[in-house]
This record gives sequence, C-alpha cells and structure tokens, in this order.
Amino acid sequence: MERKQKMVKSGRPPDGRLNREAWKIFQIISEFVDGFEKLAEIQPSVSIFGSARTSPDHPYYRKTETIAHLLSESGFAVVSGGGPGIMEAANRGAFAGKGPSIGLNIRLPREQSGNPFQDISLEFEHFFSRKVMFVKYASAYVVMPGGFGTLDELAEILTLVQTGKSRRIPIILVESAFWQGLLDWFGKTLVAEGTISPGDLELVQIVDEPEEIVDRIFAYYEERGFEPSSAEEEILLSL
Repeated sequence: MERKQKMVKSGRPPDGRLNREAWKIFQIISEFVDGFEKLAEIQPSVSIFGSARTSPDHPYYRKTETIAHLLSESGFAVVSGGGPGIMEAANRGAFAGKGPSIGLNIRLPREQSGNPFQDISLEFEHFFSRKVMFVKYASAYVVMPGGFGTLDELAEILTLVQTGKSRRIPIILVESAFWQGLLDWFGKTLVAEGTISPGDLELVQIVDEPEEIVDRIFAYYEERGFEPSSAEEEILLSL
C-alpha cells in the first residue's frame, strides 16, 4: 500500500507542466471556435480524403481533381486536409469550380504543407479538433486510396454513424481494386466474429465513376434536402 501511494505521488506532473497543459485548453478552444465560425455557413459540403503521397501525374490525383470539380460546379463546398497529394487534387478541382475550396491544415513534422488552392484555409495543431470539422458540416464523405490517416478518417466516420453520434451521410469509397479487399474482410471477419452487424456494411459504398459519385450524393438527399433535421442538429451539437 505504501509503495502504491509513492507511485501515485511520483507520477504527478510538476506544477509547471500542469500549468502548461491547463493553458493548452485555450488553444484547443480557439481551434474549435475558428472552425465553427468559418465553416458553419459553408453548406452543403463534401469532405474528400486520400494519400498525401500521391503525385500529380497519378490517375488517383487526376480522378480526385475531376470529382472535386464536379462537386464544386454542382454547388458543394469541397473540404480536404489542405496538404499535398489527394488533398491538393481535391482543393485544386474545387478551386477551379463555383463552390469554395476549403483546407483544414495540420501542423506535422513532415509531409504536410499547405497547397495553394484554398479559398478558406484553417490551421490545426490537434488532429481531434480537425477531425470534428471534417465531420460536423459534411453532407458526404468521398474516400480515395490512402494510408493510415485515410483509414483513420474512414474509421472515425463509420464509428460515429454506427453509434448514432453523427447523422447518416453517404460514405463513398473510390477505386474498387483498392478498397474491395477491405470490405470483404469486414464481411468475412468482422461480421463473422460479431464485432459489427451485417447492416453496418450498408454504411459504406464503392463508386468508381466521378459523375456517378455526384449522382449518388444528390439521390440520397433528393427527398429530404441537405439541411440537417432538428434531431440531427441536436446530434451534431454533441459531436
């Protein structure tokens, strides 16, 4: 018991560290406030994700640019992570269209540097506050091939919708050859093991053609409209 008490006491951070972490809260608050103020009126919007490592001459880059441009011309704001690769392609396509191109930039030791195709640019220190902005105002998610960060964002929105912490929106994976194996694993392993329900597979769809992606999003909202219902507003308020 005495040893345990010593461990608890010795694990307490010094006062200087406590003060620094307490003040960090204000930086976090400022990121949320800035995001809410700049994005609340930018609706409807579509968040696009994918690898930061995709080069401009890659077919994925060109397809993302096309998708973003079609969405922008159709009246959507397009939101990306603001960096290179697929993020740049999304901003670039939207920047050339009618709707605003929005970048939610994150400060990273490597890989992330802001692209020049942003009508609205926000900068985040924390992934968690940035992720809220991706979800809170999105009418749809378009997920291109990517790595851990892309999988993280995909898992985030699937979890939020599955658990009822966010409203249901179209979640579209692009490039069948890249994603089908993951969805097969969901069915053969996660459903089989009982860690997700068979109906959870319906939360996500694979669409390869840019025009069809836009059509699917419009079809989803055809009868209900893009504005969140009162119940959905309450859900998003507690996101």
